Amino acid sequence: MNLYSGIVITFNEEKNIRDCLVSLFRVCDDVVVIDSNSQDNTVEIARGMGATVLTQDFLGDGPQRSIGLPHCRHNWIVYIDADERLDEDLVAALPTLDLNNDAIEAYECRRKNHFNGRWIKVAGQYPDYICRIFNKSKTDFSKLQIHARIETKKLKRIPGHILHYSFDSLRDLIARMNQYSDWQSQTLAERGMQVSGFAPFFHGLSSFIKFYLIRRGFMAGLDGLTISIGNAMGTYFKYAKLIEINKRRANKSA
Repeated sequence: MNLYSGIVITFNEEKNIRDCLVSLFRVCDDVVVIDSNSQDNTVEIARGMGATVLTQDFLGDGPQRSIGLPHCRHNWIVYIDADERLDEDLVAALPTLDLNNDAIEAYECRRKNHFNGRWIKVAGQYPDYICRIFNKSKTDFSKLQIHARIETKKLKRIPGHILHYSFDSLRDLIARMNQYSDWQSQTLAERGMQVSGFAPFFHGLSSFIKFYLIRRGFMAGLDGLTISIGNAMGTYFKYAKLIEINKRRANKSA
């Protein structure tokens, strides 16, 4: 039977971390939690369940996860977020994978994204292929601040799903949209990107059309509309904040 190590990054996840770790320990015999100074009981719960807990100021999505890799016992890693769980079909698939195949450095599966307690299959939410199983001796996380990926082309798709309980409420959706757009705008600014004053509107409108019309968000009723508007707002503010950052830098250098 294959043995894996698990990785989770956390910040104030006491409501999620227990179920997350229960899920990971079904296929992993060690789990490393990298916590960015939680102010609730996340760390105590994780340690009480047998996880190795590291404390690290948040470095960004990819770099934060990479911090935990040297502390993992096994080369093969399963990583999920605190609001995710392994579905039964993925739990069944993981012990059967050929981990000795040199042509494969990572595996990807599908994700079931839930909103308001409902699995959403439209608005770009499914099938949502994600790479969450990889060999740490052969590849690593990208250095992105948000939505980091495993840097490999030796990838194979497998049956199975990850369950994602992404937003508890509209307040949560808006908070995350605001945080993600902060990170994304900073990344674009570091790359030297310049955009016109019309970019936020046009990119935001294009995002809404993409998720609500092309990817059929309208078929999920109010939830589909909310998801599509949330994506559009996130895109709008990403470029609006980029313009703000560039203006601030220009004023400082003037």
